[in-house]
Amino acid sequence: MRCSFLYILITFGAVLSGPIRSSQGADSDRHVILISVDGMAHYYFDDPKAEMPTIRRLAAEGARAKQMTTSLPTVTWPNHTTLVTGVHAGKHGVIGNDFFDRKEQKVVAYIPDPVFNKDEIVKTPTIYDVAHDAGLSTAGVCWPASRGAKTWNWTIPDVFEQATFEQYSTPSLLAECREAGIPYEKQNEWCKLGTAGKPMRDWLYANVATHIIRKHKPGLMCLHYMSVDGLQHGYGSKTPEAYWAINDSDNRVRQIVEAVEEAGLKDKTTFVVTADHGFITYKKRIQPNVLLKKEGLIKAALGNKVTERRVWCHAQGVAYIYVLDQANREALLKDITPKLAAMEGIEEVIEEKDFAKYGLETAAKDPRMPDLILSPKDGYVIGADVGGDEVVVSAGEAKGAHGYSPANPLMDASFVISGAGIKKGVVLDKIANIDVAPTIAKLLGVEIKGADGRVLTEVLK
Repeated sequence: MRCSFLYILITFGAVLSGPIRSSQGADSDRHVILISVDGMAHYYFDDPKAEMPTIRRLAAEGARAKQMTTSLPTVTWPNHTTLVTGVHAGKHGVIGNDFFDRKEQKVVAYIPDPVFNKDEIVKTPTIYDVAHDAGLSTAGVCWPASRGAKTWNWTIPDVFEQATFEQYSTPSLLAECREAGIPYEKQNEWCKLGTAGKPMRDWLYANVATHIIRKHKPGLMCLHYMSVDGLQHGYGSKTPEAYWAINDSDNRVRQIVEAVEEAGLKDKTTFVVTADHGFITYKKRIQPNVLLKKEGLIKAALGNKVTERRVWCHAQGVAYIYVLDQANREALLKDITPKLAAMEGIEEVIEEKDFAKYGLETAAKDPRMPDLILSPKDGYVIGADVGGDEVVVSAGEAKGAHGYSPANPLMDASFVISGAGIKKGVVLDKIANIDVAPTIAKLLGVEIKGADGRVLTEVLK
């Protein structure tokens, strides 16, 4: 009761005094909703088979970029973190969906159920940190790498297990969802269905988000949809399943737009609809560890049981090559680099001297980083298997993947910005994902210090 009374007093005071600007300059009368449609490649926007009337309408009423460059590795958690920090993985610290621990020689996962909270892995300020510190309210709905963030007013995390989901969700929000009949208790059941459960999860997240918008009117919302990613992984890009997912996600975007209108915030809200990466369809798998085994640098028994490794490939979409025999590092790199580069299906070899071009640290500064990176061509995917004698094998039916070098235009993502403060009809050729956070900050009247991206002034009124 005391909290409700305090909320009434604050709201009434805002009505009497008009828009409030905090001491940091934030505009409390402006709202931004950042929607990530995971895996929505740039090429879908002009594809007539991709039915996305809501997203195209937002673009027509506002602005868009034909392509948005993403960050290496072009996977979900690093790129979602770049969208909200304005820096690449080398600075913000989320270097993959997981990483290879050199000392323990094992993979440490960030997803599906991370062992880390946001403040343990994200090293730089996010737009929701800055907005919250400036006095704006914030909401995160299934936003990657934000579990346990202290700067969400309302949140449900991007995790699988129900107990973890409820532990890190805002208690009052879950109570409101329960009262509103939003079945959040189903989320783990739908997670267990894998790809088949992602449309239902998106439906759930959309309903949680629309509830937050109608009831709480947050200054900033970050929302993550995943069906487009899931269906492309299962069936490949530009397939009937992928087109269905595009249309389904467009419907989920429409729900958000309608909720904003119903909340009376249409003239005060800016929509940013974007993605974390593009997609490639593949039918062949490259297995660098098989080559390394043939070179005597990996020893294995009973097929895949590794007994010793001096060099190791960890698959991140790209191949992260780790030299574990540090005493012979330079000699081993000199020997294996041309052999790995000569494998069928390799398009780009990124040596340590070039890591900075991609916004990455070297292993000397961050031991989670590899010593060499290999990116495959379209039609190929990297695997970490050790078994067998074939370095390149059939992957069976066509499937989809990402994680490749951002130099490959198929990894470019979509970007649409529309609503309050945005010019109509602007079409930019190419932007970078590091530009998203500074642009949102400008719209909210705050500053995200240290961002490497720029404010997209061309789209602003």
